Amino acid sequence: MGIYLPIAEISVNVFVLLAMGAAVGFLSGMFGVGGGFLITPLLIFYNIPPAIAVATGANQVIASSFSGALSHMKRGTLDFKLGGVLLAGGIVGSTAGIYVFALLRRIGQLDLFISLLYVALLGTVGGLMLVESVNALRATRSGGAPVLKKSGQHNWIHRLPFKMRFRASKLFVSVIPVLGLGAAIGFLSSIMGVGGGFIMVPALIYLLKVPTNVVIGTSLFQIIFTSAYTTLVHATTNQTVDVILAFLLMAGGVAGAQYGAKAGQRLRGEQLRALLALLVLAVAIRLAVDLFATPPNPYSLSAAGLS
Repeated sequence: MGIYLPIAEISVNVFVLLAMGAAVGFLSGMFGVGGGFLITPLLIFYNIPPAIAVATGANQVIASSFSGALSHMKRGTLDFKLGGVLLAGGIVGSTAGIYVFALLRRIGQLDLFISLLYVALLGTVGGLMLVESVNALRATRSGGAPVLKKSGQHNWIHRLPFKMRFRASKLFVSVIPVLGLGAAIGFLSSIMGVGGGFIMVPALIYLLKVPTNVVIGTSLFQIIFTSAYTTLVHATTNQTVDVILAFLLMAGGVAGAQYGAKAGQRLRGEQLRALLALLVLAVAIRLAVDLFATPPNPYSLSAAGLS
């Protein structure tokens, strides 16, 4: 069944979009990630314009992040003060990212920039995750326990000035890296349509030494407002949020997430991280192939004034 997307200005199959949303929801439920870094490339593969894919993909992250943050708040594993400082940096980063987004779109380089950024970021993150998960699997098979960095250890970041106490996270750390991390995630959210949790969570654990039980809820709290702000500004400034597309993706995602959560409970943490790393690398490789492979028809003819 076909439907016309008014903002994307193309006709698409409703069932394909529902299946796409369900697949990303399944993976989000299985791996505990927002799914923004998956849905945006999938939309691009389906010939949705990258500008629309980025802005609409950011919108999908809000609902799942709100649900997760609410459950963490009830359990007392959400640091509102830390999340607020991250959010302050995120608003600044999102504003800068939206300005860069509009500039690249105006000069006609947005599609290329988004694809290159995805290839570089997903390739790096996927590679690091794969190496870490393979080492953990080897250690488990040999009977040893994987070595993880513990919270409470100090590094050069903890020697920076302008320190602030975050009681829920049991931290006394400079606000500079916290604001910087929030700004970086906000920038990526506005440029790539991602929530940024797959970067923020390990950064909070390994760089700032935030206790693991507080990290996920605090990350989701920041992502809610950063993604909402990004979606709102994209809609008003760039007119690139397609409400119909977002609704179809969210409808499929809600159903898929329930089954993904059940499937994820059957696998160990090392296995889940290895599968997620392979998935991230597969998306990066596919984007790289589209970027660098010679197309079958390198030239095209079209009537003047038509696209």
